[in-house]
Amino acid sequence: MNNQPLSFVHPGPDSPWTTYLMQVDRVVPYLGHLARWVETLKRPKRALIVDIPIELDDGEVAHFEGYRVQHNLSRGPGKGGVRYHPDVTLEEVMALAAWMSVKNAAVNLPFGGAKGGIRVDPKALSNKELERMTRRYTSEIGIIIGPQQDIPAPDVNTNPQIMAWMMDTYSMNTGTTATGVVTGKPIHLGGSLGRVKATGRGVFVTGREAARRLNLDLNGARVAVQGFGNVGSAAAELFAQAGAKIVAIQDHTGTIVNAKGMDMAVLMPSLKQYGGVGAFKGAEKVDDEAFWDVACDIMIPAALEGQITADRARRLKARLVLEGANGPTVPSADDILADRGVLVVPDVICNAGGVTVSYFEWVQDFSSFFWTEDEINLRLDKIMIGALKKIWDTADRHRITLRTATFAVACERILTAREERGLYP
Repeated sequence: MNNQPLSFVHPGPDSPWTTYLMQVDRVVPYLGHLARWVETLKRPKRALIVDIPIELDDGEVAHFEGYRVQHNLSRGPGKGGVRYHPDVTLEEVMALAAWMSVKNAAVNLPFGGAKGGIRVDPKALSNKELERMTRRYTSEIGIIIGPQQDIPAPDVNTNPQIMAWMMDTYSMNTGTTATGVVTGKPIHLGGSLGRVKATGRGVFVTGREAARRLNLDLNGARVAVQGFGNVGSAAAELFAQAGAKIVAIQDHTGTIVNAKGMDMAVLMPSLKQYGGVGAFKGAEKVDDEAFWDVACDIMIPAALEGQITADRARRLKARLVLEGANGPTVPSADDILADRGVLVVPDVICNAGGVTVSYFEWVQDFSSFFWTEDEINLRLDKIMIGALKKIWDTADRHRITLRTATFAVACERILTAREERGLYP
C-alpha cells in the first residue's frame, strides 16, 4: 500500500521540505530493518497554525499568521527556535522542525524536533507591538508547549527579550514561574552563560576538526561568511583568533571583501554602530552575487536556507563548507560539491552548538544550579567533538558524505526510539 504525501503542503523542487525529504531518502539504505519506520520521518507529528490579532499603536487591528510544528517527539520533548520573518511559511517551519529532530539526535540530546515562526517583518513593528504579538502568539501555541512538552528558543529575528516575554506569558497563563519553557532567555531569568555565541562556537569547533582532517592550517586560512548575526560573527571572531583571515562577509546591508583579511577589532564596533557590515570602511563593497566567487579556503553560509545552489556550487572556491545556517545547500549543489571534492560539514551537526547549550540551560533551570561559562564551553566542545567523530567514522565505514552519515546516525536513534516505544493504541 502506497503512503500518500501530505495533502496540506505542495513544495517546489528546491523548497526546504523537498530538500529534507530527499535527504531522508538518501539515508534509507543505511537504516537496515529500521527502514520500515521511515515514513515516521516524512510526516510531522503535529502542525499548529494560529491567527495572531493585535492592536497596533495607532488603534488599527492587525492579523499575523503563526506556526508551531512538532516533527518528532520519540526521544523527548520538542526543541526548536521561533523565527520572525516575512517569508515564513508552514512548509519552511516543517522542514526546520524536521532538521531539529535530526540535529538533536545527531548530538544525542534527549529532545525531539520542533520549530515555530510568525510571518511578519519585525522591523515594521514598534517594541510594544512586538511584545503584544509575541505574547498573543505564546498564548495561542500554549496548548502544545511546556517544559516537558516543547521548548521554544531564539532564531531569526528573535532574541532573549522575546524569550522573556514568552516565558512570562506562559507562566502567567499557567500560574507558575516556568523558566524551563523556553531557552535563550536573559541570564537573570534563568538563561545560560555561553548561549549567545554557542552556535558560532559549534561552527568553529566542527570546522577546526574538519580542517585537521584536510590538513588545512587555520593560521592564514581565508574565510568567507554569509550572514553576520550571532552565528556568523561569533564563528568569524573565533576563526580570526585562530589566525584565519576573514576575507569576505555578506549580510542584509551588503557584501564586503578584503583579500588581506578584515580587522575584527575595528569591524565589530562598526557592526554594532551601523547595524550591518555594509558601512565598514576597511573593505571593498561588491555586488552580492560576487560573494560566491571570492577566493577562500572556508565558506560559512550562516544566513537562510537554499543559498548554495547548483550554479553557486560550481563557482565556489572553498575547500571546506561549514553550514552555520539551516538547510543552506540544496541537494543538487550537495552532489556538485561532493564531485568537486569540497568537504561539507552539514547544518545538523555543524550548527548544533546552540541547541546543545539550550539543553544545558534547560537542565540548569530544572536544578536551579548554574554553571560557569568555562564549564559550559568545555562540555560543549566535548559533545561536539564526540558527535562529529561518530559521524565521521560512519562516513568512512560506508564511504558516504558527512551529511548522509549524520542522517544515518540520527535517524537510527530516532527510529530505534520509535520502534522500542511501539504504536499506541
